[in-house]
Formats: sequence, structure tokens, C-alpha cells
Amino acid sequence: MTPDTNLDPEDILNSSLETLYDYRPITLSSTGSVFTYVLNSKDSVLTVTLLTPDTHASNWSLHASSIWASSQYLVDHLNDLHLESHIAVSSQEKVRLLELGAGAGLPGIVIAKCHPDISVTVSDYPDEQLMQTLSKNIEINRASSNCCAKAYAWGTDPGILLPFLDANQTPPLFDVIIAADTLWNSDLHGIFIDSLKKTLRRASGSRVHLIAGLHTGRYTLQSFLNAVSQAGFEIDFIEERECSGARKREWDVSRAEQEDEKERRKWLLWFVLKWSSVG
Repeated sequence: MTPDTNLDPEDILNSSLETLYDYRPITLSSTGSVFTYVLNSKDSVLTVTLLTPDTHASNWSLHASSIWASSQYLVDHLNDLHLESHIAVSSQEKVRLLELGAGAGLPGIVIAKCHPDISVTVSDYPDEQLMQTLSKNIEINRASSNCCAKAYAWGTDPGILLPFLDANQTPPLFDVIIAADTLWNSDLHGIFIDSLKKTLRRASGSRVHLIAGLHTGRYTLQSFLNAVSQAGFEIDFIEERECSGARKREWDVSRAEQEDEKERRKWLLWFVLKWSSVG
């Protein structure tokens, strides 16, 4: 992977903090900048170019005007989504994948480009500017054959995310859901979990992959883990990972007492949810 950006002053500041003070950046771009992600594989090179979205001033609290480092980590580790195994056992024509809180759409668009046999829906809050940029990013990367953008507010009717069917047909839900850095506001945990329940296909193989930088706060993340475990899901896998290294370790909320902001920025949490029961 080789990221590249047309740097503006905010991007330069983030880069300088890491160089001078070893402060790991949690965002990789700012409003209006162009971000380029290059994925090198054994047989080919994939280049994805993204415009960083802006939002209406009333929606600045969404923090959607950046590409988060956790989303880059996700695409750097696509194999950990085990998408090939989903494709192998899928009973549908295509595996269906949903990205919630997509922002610029980096993970969803890269997945769509790498897996033309997966139907990808990238979604975010129904802000006109945000959705225009997300849709344009799909277009400029020529991913529209199997990737679409949908405006969706967590907790609302997910019908907009699903294809139109006759009244007597059951809409196909999603086999895989992904989200990067969507858990920082504990006030939104309830409606986020509600969206997971409404959109994840109730099957033993369906999975939710959530990646969150520890800048979110360990207690905030533990609060989500407690809530989601009481909402019909169980944790299939959970692990702390070093953002720019190979170290991995068990999740431990008590580390909050020993680490500072600088240390927290070096780590993220990757965890996987599945249905507790599919009956």
C-alpha cells in the first residue's frame, strides 16, 4: 500500500506531529484534498483516487470531512475480512456488503474494485455535499458496476439500502457489514446497533467487522461492546492491533489507566460480530 495526498496546511501539520513527536495521525486528509491509495498485489496494481468530502455546516459534528487512518488500515488488511469464504458459501447471486459511515468510501470502493463478484453499498448520513462526493468517488474510480452510494441515517428504515421488491418478497440483507471509526460518540451507539440488526442477514455466516482507533477511548468502546452483546450479537473475534506495525494483543479496557494520548494513537481495535442465534 502506498498512500498519497495533495497536502494542505492541516495535512502538513498532521504529518509534522508524527515526525517530530511520534504522534500517530488519526486522519489522513482534510476537506477538499485529494487522497490516492495504491494497492500493490502480486499480479497487479490498483490505484484509487478519492476526493475528501465536505458537509453542510450543521453536520460538521459528523467528522465526515476526513479520511480516517482506521479506514486505510482496513484496506491494508482486506484478507482479514475473509471475503473469499463468503463468496464460496453464498446462496445469493452475489455476496452483499454494506459500509456504514463510509465518508469518502475508501474501504467500500477498494473492495468493489478487488471483488467484482461482490455487490457493495457505501452509505453515510444524508448530507447533500457528502453524498455528492461519495457518489463522485465511485464514478471516478469506475466502480459503479458493483458499487452504489446511499444516503442513510442510522436507526431509520433501511429500505433505501435495499433493492425494490414486490410486497410479498423478502429483501436480501447484507452478508458482511464494515465500518471504520464510527463508535466515538456513545450517544449514537443505540441507533448504530439498531442499523446493524436491521441490515445484517440473519445467517450463521453473516459478519460485522468494526475497526476503531483507540483515540475513541477504551471506556467508550467497552460501552459499545457491552451494549451490542445485549442486542442479539456475540463477539466472534476481538484484538488490539498496532496501527503501523505487526504487534497484536488481547483487548483490555484497564489499559486506559496506564496509557496517554500518544500511546492510544498507536493502536486500534478490530472486532467481529455475529448473530447470537439465527433461529
